[in-house]
Amino acid sequence: MSLPNDLLLSCVARVSILYYPTLSLVSKSFRSILTSPELYNARSVLGRTESCLYVCLMSKPYLNSSCWFTLCRKPDKTSNNDDTSGYALATVPITHSPRPHIPGLVAVGSDIYSIGVSSSVMILDCMSHTWREAPSLPVEPMGLSSSVLDGKIYVAAGSCEDSSKNLFEVFDTETQTWDPSKPIPCSKAKYDFAFSKSTCIDGKFHLVSHCHHDVIAYSPKEGRWDKVGNELRDVFYTVSYCVVENVLYTNFHGVFKWFDTKPRVWRKLKGLVRLPKFPPSCRIQLADYGGKLAVLWVDQSPCTSGDGYNKDKIWCAEIALEKQQQESCEIWGEVEWFGHVLTVPATCRLEKVLAATL
Repeated sequence: MSLPNDLLLSCVARVSILYYPTLSLVSKSFRSILTSPELYNARSVLGRTESCLYVCLMSKPYLNSSCWFTLCRKPDKTSNNDDTSGYALATVPITHSPRPHIPGLVAVGSDIYSIGVSSSVMILDCMSHTWREAPSLPVEPMGLSSSVLDGKIYVAAGSCEDSSKNLFEVFDTETQTWDPSKPIPCSKAKYDFAFSKSTCIDGKFHLVSHCHHDVIAYSPKEGRWDKVGNELRDVFYTVSYCVVENVLYTNFHGVFKWFDTKPRVWRKLKGLVRLPKFPPSCRIQLADYGGKLAVLWVDQSPCTSGDGYNKDKIWCAEIALEKQQQESCEIWGEVEWFGHVLTVPATCRLEKVLAATL
């Protein structure tokens, strides 16, 4: 620690974010550096920003408590074979983490937003690993879904005051304000927004109606809702979908597919020769990991520890994506690595995977 602070910051800024959980164990001084804004400013100036994968687990049966983990490199592992991939999920040292409403969890830049049905909005600063409050939703929602488009968070919900009305709010993450102008009276959309799911592709906010089971889309440029067909409907009834570089990916019963928006058809993701077969009925989560596809799944095969309690294994895979020539209509996935990254009590459930930029 005799190095000048500026030089130390410059050195640490050049280290991959995957090693930060290990560096935080060195000393209190290192922990202080790793949570300093100056470090992440230096990473930005040096062009060293990268995606950092965050995983939210909740405890069953009531899902009242949550804990967060982040993907890191094991300092003592260098091989890339199955169970010794060299990667692990490290506990994120967050105190007093609020219970998240999973459909309201989204990542924008270095922040993770948790928008709750109580209208509260909390932000997890992934640099300091601290929560702070943001302006609440203007009204109290009944069930909501949120997605990100061009740095803005679009929130669709039902109204607690009037079940026949829909709510549609837009949060500007740059100004940290809710847009006071309503894009369109949502009652005119004639669909139920409560307990719906959503995603953003092709510059539009897509939503599946909870009651009508139709897929509709809102275009911010045109300021209107349109019914767009039901090709996306089934994917919204799973947790296994995400958007990577404006392409929607999903996993149907162990098969990876992507949505071709021009003919509006699902196509199989080619490649993936190294990816193992998933256990039946396992919970699979997908996330955009810096332009790659992160896949996490839970192996619920019987597993007990020395204390006699049942355990589950969480596995992770990182898949590079390559679009072939436009006329071929193919996307290939190359499995860069996969492996067992965490063992948890069987009372835990894998709820959400997000990537922040640090």
